[in-house]
Amino acid sequence: QVQLVESGGGLVQAGGSLRLSCAASGNIAIISTMSWYRQAPARQREWVASITTSLTSTYGDSVKGRFTISRDNAENTINLQMNSLRPEDTAVYYCHTEQIMSLAHDRYFDVWGQGTLVTVSS
Repeated sequence: QVQLVESGGGLVQAGGSLRLSCAASGNIAIISTMSWYRQAPARQREWVASITTSLTSTYGDSVKGRFTISRDNAENTINLQMNSLRPEDTAVYYCHTEQIMSLAHDRYFDVWGQGTLVTVSS
């Protein structure tokens, strides 16, 4: 079994920074593109950023220039550095990957973490 575990959420004042981490665990061989999503109360889940295995990153318009996604393929982790935080960034942030292949060649699709709460106060 494989899983994604997020960490690093918390309470921060507007203009501040936070760094989220997501670690994949299990007997992992390959993880495809990894992403961050977020969901604010009473709103639909929103894509934040993605990073491929070759470390190409893309960002949603609302976070471009403020957030940076990074990846360590050897450690099976991704991070999200969030700067210049705004109250509208308040949400539960989720880590996601399209596919994980285990060392036993089992494939796991559409894998989500449990989420970590980020609260930005004004």
